[in-house]
Amino acid sequence: MNKHLMPTLNRRAFVIGTATAGAGLALGLDIPFGGPTIVRAADGSPEVNAWVVIRPDDTVVIRIARSEMGQGSLTGLAQLVAEELECDWSKVTTEYPTPGQSVARKRAWGDFSTGGSRGIRASQEYVRKGGATARVMLIQAAANEWKVPASECTAANSIITHTPSGRTTTYGKVVEAAARLEPPADVKLKDPNDWKIAGKGVKRLDTADKTTGKMTYGIDVNQPGMLSAAIKDCPVFGGKLKSFDEARIAGMKGVKKVVRVGETAVAVVADTWWHAKTALDALPIVWDEGENAKVSSASIAKWLAEGLDNSQPAFVGNANGDAKAAIASAAKKVEAVYSYPYQNHATMEPLNATALYTADKCEVWCGTQNGEAAFAAVLEASGLPAEKCEVHKQILGGGFGRRGQTDYVRQAVAIARQMPGTPVKLVWSREEDMAHGMYHPVTQCKLTGAFDADNNLTALQVRLSGQSILFALRPAALENGKDPAAFQGLNASGEAAIGYSVPNLLVEHSMRNPHVPPGFWRGVNINHNAIYLECFMDELAHSVGQDPLEFRRKLMTRHPKHLAVLNAVAEKIGWGKPAPQGIYRGIAQVMGYASYVAGAAEISVTDGNKIKVHRIVAATDPGHVVNPAQIERQIAGSFVYGLSGLFYGGCTVKDGRIEQTNFDTYNSMRINEMPKVESIVMPSGGFWGGVGEPTIGVAAPAVLNAYFAATGKRIRSVPLRDQNISFA
Repeated sequence: MNKHLMPTLNRRAFVIGTATAGAGLALGLDIPFGGPTIVRAADGSPEVNAWVVIRPDDTVVIRIARSEMGQGSLTGLAQLVAEELECDWSKVTTEYPTPGQSVARKRAWGDFSTGGSRGIRASQEYVRKGGATARVMLIQAAANEWKVPASECTAANSIITHTPSGRTTTYGKVVEAAARLEPPADVKLKDPNDWKIAGKGVKRLDTADKTTGKMTYGIDVNQPGMLSAAIKDCPVFGGKLKSFDEARIAGMKGVKKVVRVGETAVAVVADTWWHAKTALDALPIVWDEGENAKVSSASIAKWLAEGLDNSQPAFVGNANGDAKAAIASAAKKVEAVYSYPYQNHATMEPLNATALYTADKCEVWCGTQNGEAAFAAVLEASGLPAEKCEVHKQILGGGFGRRGQTDYVRQAVAIARQMPGTPVKLVWSREEDMAHGMYHPVTQCKLTGAFDADNNLTALQVRLSGQSILFALRPAALENGKDPAAFQGLNASGEAAIGYSVPNLLVEHSMRNPHVPPGFWRGVNINHNAIYLECFMDELAHSVGQDPLEFRRKLMTRHPKHLAVLNAVAEKIGWGKPAPQGIYRGIAQVMGYASYVAGAAEISVTDGNKIKVHRIVAATDPGHVVNPAQIERQIAGSFVYGLSGLFYGGCTVKDGRIEQTNFDTYNSMRINEMPKVESIVMPSGGFWGGVGEPTIGVAAPAVLNAYFAATGKRIRSVPLRDQNISFA
């Protein structure tokens, strides 16, 4: 019975207030938990509230606003609602509400954005209240029918029982009456210790349809009379479309129209996508590449290296004591420079969106990590008001942050506006997808550590130089010009705090923004900051002849949660005990997205440049656990992403454009390269942390530190591909 349905909500009369057609919608959050007017789903079943629809056969439809892209949030959020609802889990289905409906109902489902490992942690409280409120209303409806106090009634497994008499009824029988009740002003949520559905490793609701091929992704959307479009944007970021010779392809098979898309792109619309792509490849195009065509990876690296000099201006993200003075007077000083490249999201499903435009309506079907942002993009690109626009979210074939942006949605609408009344599916080719990403930002980092005569670490300076994602995508989030996200994992406090106490500390960022657009790439700034700090911690330990684990422990006494996960992986990996012959170990820890994580790797090295990663142990403390089985899968999946990035993930720039345009030059690790992953899930309670991204950060530094243990060589630049190092 468990499955995910595509949304089919009835439209209601509404008046739209103010909507901002920018990065999102500036509307207040007003979550309706029920009321005297019954709202019905398309099949006539009543809503108890915005989150819960119950059918007469006791099927429970739970609405999920966050996007599902393989991370399991759809199932986890359904578990939280079902837990408080006390429903029969075997009869639960889910569906996406649409952002247009949410806006019409004063953002009934809250935030649609799915990124930053926030899908569950940022919405857990209000979705649980949705389930609890519905349960109270259903019990009250049954009590009213029986003319007994609601306090004498209980609910479990979608059955309401009047305890004194033993009478029972089901949710499906009382839902009509419940939907008419005023919701309670407040509800008490369960103690997580009492959870029966949440906190358990239940099977995911989307697995069966994915396995059988029934699941519909954005690229699978089909509409009557639909045409297909292929697009080419200027290969140099910041360049423009100068001209194209439409006549040269006018007679090619299937071609319907050639259209200009904004100032930078051209698209061919045809009866099939292959016909569109074939014609586009044959279309003579002249680009105005501009000054950015002179930029290369070498010129970017030189500019970033200049930012490492203390004489250059920089924003301070974390500081205590006087690091520069302590370094100047130190008995011993250690210095190293690291670098991290552009990296592509490389989702299996290339970017796509289907748009249908008329003068009175614009609808888009797409996979998106932010339904509201996609909706705002449709408003802006179509020129229509909110009540005439809609976005139908699809399951994502990969997101990793890339589908949090809306460029492909805007393009689809721009094309459809030139083909009014005809649905047009825009699909980016793999080459277009790779060459026009929003990449993990390029950075460099100079680290300096200082010791006293007794080999105690007295000072640490971390100087970052590189791109700011917020500068490019969310400039309003800058703090007096500073990008606070640049300091993830290095902050004094908060959800990405450093796990070490050093008497004199200085963490700063020289912001330098090349023309290649940066984006939120799964793990974001944690990924490179963890490499910089954790590999340098190893360097510091070895420089004074200390064990890397014991060196860290001395600096972590004031950081018990950081230390707890580090100790857990150390014990599990057997740190301090002899490793098997030819096996070498590395360790790392970081805090990201409010979760504490650590990793320990075991590797062997052949011929100095062939690495076999045998085993990685990971520990995570996310505060609370909704689905432990899914957390284990997310940890393993994060290591696929993290290790792929370490070994293969680097994008280079030549003549202003990205050189890697397909998987032949931008590889991903294979199953035979995947190590054994052992997960330790150790929730300590009291907070809600993320799961999908944090452990990515410890994969690379744990392996790099193990590589040093094996070879005595320190790698300070990735991907390993560029160091002539590969998987064994």
